[in-house]
Amino acid sequence: MTRPHSGMTRRFCLTAAGGLALGLLDSYPSFALEKIRQGYQTNIWGMPTYYLLRSGLLERRGIEFEEFPVPSGNLTMQQMVARQVDVGTYAGQSMILGHDKGALVGIAQIELVGKTTRVMARKDLNITSVAQLKGRKIANQTGSSIGNVFVDTIAPMHGLRKGDYQEVRMDVNNMVAAMAAKTVDAMVNVEPYNVIAETDGIATEIMDFEAVDKMPLFMAATPEFLQKNPDVVVAYLKAWLDVGRDFKTMPDKVADVIFGFYADKGYKMARDTFQKALSRVEVNPGFPGDLKPYMQEQAEILLKARIISAIPDWSKALRPDFMAKAQA
Repeated sequence: MTRPHSGMTRRFCLTAAGGLALGLLDSYPSFALEKIRQGYQTNIWGMPTYYLLRSGLLERRGIEFEEFPVPSGNLTMQQMVARQVDVGTYAGQSMILGHDKGALVGIAQIELVGKTTRVMARKDLNITSVAQLKGRKIANQTGSSIGNVFVDTIAPMHGLRKGDYQEVRMDVNNMVAAMAAKTVDAMVNVEPYNVIAETDGIATEIMDFEAVDKMPLFMAATPEFLQKNPDVVVAYLKAWLDVGRDFKTMPDKVADVIFGFYADKGYKMARDTFQKALSRVEVNPGFPGDLKPYMQEQAEILLKARIISAIPDWSKALRPDFMAKAQA
């Protein structure tokens, strides 16, 4: 069972008058809305959510929350399927799988993370291509979106089939230590772990995912939460639009908050190293019109691999109407 993150896990609303005192244009409710159980991953993909929870933007919209941090988004998805969490972020493949297993619904695209995901090899091996990983031990978070993209798309593109390499199942936050100990030869990982491995001289990049998959990261919700709390969902997405503005107009403030997360966890990471990792994340909450063709392609890959039972009904799996109301 996942425990709430230590510290402030319950947030209470500010009044509308308090919001106006801050000079904000939107009006804010003077009462607490339904509490949101927020899941997020503790790699760089989840840090915009971490910023949301620490920024005070939810409180200003009258939203109380409880947070559930985990190493990767596919674990958040599993929590949502089990109805332990109401909302959470993960990439398209996990979103599709979550809809297949638990009718989860995409309500926004929060960020693009293809640049943050890389195939890295141990520096001492001088490996420069994916094809050279034949016969090697590759750390991979099996069942995650990045794990599926590597196994189902990237490896076959470079002539590697299942069995041509040894997949070592591992959480992303444990991979750098495994590379340093030389128990694996390569890893499929995300930031900030890739840049940490580079800076420490442990690993070098073979490729990032962007050319193959830009990897839109979705905010998803359980259908029960959407049905019960439509007004809360719209207010929640308005807070996300505020987050997007902060990333654009106050990048130093955002970086300070997120850097503090990793410092508190004991990561030895210089500020400029962290900035390199964060610069690979493209945060722009919305609901682009080209998501359905992308998701259809990903669903066909998952169906062919027999990971899902059917192609989703996109009118049920993707709900742009909530974001449209938030943007109005």
